[in-house]
Amino acid sequence: MKLSDQKIEQYNHPAGGWGALKYVALHLLKEKVPGGGIRTLLKQNQPDGFDCPGCAWPDRDHASTFEFCENGVKAVAAEATSKRVTADFFAQNSVSALLQQSDYELEEHGRLTEPMAYDAASDKYRPVTWQDAFTLMSDHLNALDDPNQASFYTSGRTSNEAAFLYQLFVREYGTNNFPDCSNMCHEPTSVGLPETVGVGKGTVTLDDFDLADTFLIFGQNPATNHPRMMGELRECAKRGATIVSINPLRERGLERFSSPQHPSDMLSRAGTAISNMFIRPTLCGDLALVKGVIKRVLELDDQALQDNGERIIDVQFIAEHTAYFEEFAADIRAESWDDIVTESGVARDDIERLTQVYVRGKNVIATWGMGLTQHKHGVATIQMVSNLMLLRGNIGRPGAGLCPVRGHSNVQGDRTVGIDEKPTAAFLDRIEKVYGFKPPREHGLDVVGTIEAMLQGQVKVFIGLGGNFAMATPDTPRTWEALQSCALTVHITTKLNRSHLIHGKEALILPTIGRTEIDIQATGAQGVTVEDSMSMVHISYGINKPVAKTCLSEIDIVARLAHATLRDSRIQWLDYVKDYSLIRDDIEKVYDAFKDYNARIKHPGGFHLGVASRERVWKTASGRAQFIVHAIPKDTPIHQARRKYGPELMTLMTTRSHDQYNTTIYGLDDRYRGVFGQRRVVFANLLDIQMLGFAPGDWVDLVGVWDDGIERRADRFLLVEYDIPRGCISSYYPETNPLVPLNSFADKARTPTSKSIPVLMRRSMQMAA
Repeated sequence: MKLSDQKIEQYNHPAGGWGALKYVALHLLKEKVPGGGIRTLLKQNQPDGFDCPGCAWPDRDHASTFEFCENGVKAVAAEATSKRVTADFFAQNSVSALLQQSDYELEEHGRLTEPMAYDAASDKYRPVTWQDAFTLMSDHLNALDDPNQASFYTSGRTSNEAAFLYQLFVREYGTNNFPDCSNMCHEPTSVGLPETVGVGKGTVTLDDFDLADTFLIFGQNPATNHPRMMGELRECAKRGATIVSINPLRERGLERFSSPQHPSDMLSRAGTAISNMFIRPTLCGDLALVKGVIKRVLELDDQALQDNGERIIDVQFIAEHTAYFEEFAADIRAESWDDIVTESGVARDDIERLTQVYVRGKNVIATWGMGLTQHKHGVATIQMVSNLMLLRGNIGRPGAGLCPVRGHSNVQGDRTVGIDEKPTAAFLDRIEKVYGFKPPREHGLDVVGTIEAMLQGQVKVFIGLGGNFAMATPDTPRTWEALQSCALTVHITTKLNRSHLIHGKEALILPTIGRTEIDIQATGAQGVTVEDSMSMVHISYGINKPVAKTCLSEIDIVARLAHATLRDSRIQWLDYVKDYSLIRDDIEKVYDAFKDYNARIKHPGGFHLGVASRERVWKTASGRAQFIVHAIPKDTPIHQARRKYGPELMTLMTTRSHDQYNTTIYGLDDRYRGVFGQRRVVFANLLDIQMLGFAPGDWVDLVGVWDDGIERRADRFLLVEYDIPRGCISSYYPETNPLVPLNSFADKARTPTSKSIPVLMRRSMQMAA
């Protein structure tokens, strides 16, 4: 696949469409997928096939004939590639040499085929037997003075079975140190919603999308991050539903979308108009915006009551199902409109327009992504959205509800089956009852806590079940220092990434089979299960031959590690490898929601786990859905930096390009934003560019502003004029992760504030490459 020429060029076509089909073909060719990959794609998201290893968007009946998207194809093509990274590759390339390659170049080498151990003398990875790898890991773990000196990371691609076995092993080992990709994305959702509606999950299914007449889409770019969601939004737009995009960036996919599954879209080339309205809050402005909508709803309710005795709010629902409404309403009424407009960055007229859409809606769904969560006040913002939806009873009835859209394919499922650094006492009691050992009760380390503990010498062993920890995390130089201080780092993975090169004194790379591959064990082909964003659980069976006989499944690796490490364990770890249904039987013993697990996953599409708040059962302290008061933040690090630096202070949000998934870089184009052949760009408002004395096309360095005395910078970015609110800029991660301070995270949830980073732009001293 030829890389695009470096250029900035406005994209005027709808998202999806012929452009998507072109890139599907290019990626299949680039990865040299056998047979063009068509057989593989036709089994993607099918009852007798495999679940997409990309995003967590649910499947319509899990049985359509064409259930994949452009970015799903990229993920599958990357896994089904015929390219291989063998021992010969590592013999020819030192770690120091590989570190000079870009993340895109590392991704392009292909699939790992055998276990490798780092050799410090040669600065190269050398082949190691699986037995020696397990011995090395178990020796390190058993030599620690305290189990809490080890930390165990989990990626969202991990299946329910592997995640459950992993947490079981680690808890019998003696720690709750479970840094997880959830810590970096939707943790404010998981922390915020239990206090308002009792469960940290969404309340809707795809059936509700058929019944909703209004959608409020907060902080999302589904055309890139959840492309199959665009098919649902297209159908909703076609039948006349009102769709509002609430995001600083006016993303192309929420303007127009052309569905490759519909010939009418493809023939017209115009696609389908998606959003009826665009609301553009400033970065960090969503909390104030939603509070403004709530204030206007209460004003309209007061007016309607006075005029004709009617109500805008759902008085009966509030009386029967909620708590603390009066205190909440008093706070809202006392809020200043000047503060709302100033802090949201949204004009009063636009707040009025948004409010009118909300009150006209009979059935409203609110969706959101990391545009709401990766802020200091992410938890408060999620709870304010919940407050808004409670006002008119838009939770717990058909066609309405809360819809957090998770990122990686099983990030929600991993948390459901026990990957949680703060487990409940009830869960630990159940583990003790079922397995007969006493699990640790002390809360463990999350992602930020793990990095801090590594830096302090308190965590000495790091084991990563998937992911790219070194690049996904904040404060990149400090994270690298933390990993390099470890005695042992281990990565269980399918492909080479930078985390494998930022290693401890000893290090292992352990190759695992992918979700697209057949997993043959003693009792035959095994399937694994995942949970999507809407709490549907279904089984996935690979169809391709594994890349090498020396690759093991994640379950096999975890079970063997547990067997090697826990020498006095009464659990028959290796039996689980023979038959994965035994793991599901055990999950059922621990979690009532998984009753008849093995029987229910035989149904095409699987089963819904059940979400109490969907049924208007409120598992909160009061037994009711709870309105929660939050003041509009007016003294954040952004405010403090702006008082010091004035208008030259910019607020940076990190984002994905269209050619990446999380930290995996598939290519160098971000075509919907008009960027081709490059990644080191920063999007800025033209008026800000001119005010700072720059011009579009100039090269700038980004310099972090924080109060801990640590210099943070990311150098040489191309300035691109873009339609973004004044004072806000945007750039891709992981390139800008060095600018996110380790101690800048969401209150209560500790999610890095990657959507609200105070920075200065300085003219670059480096020439353009």
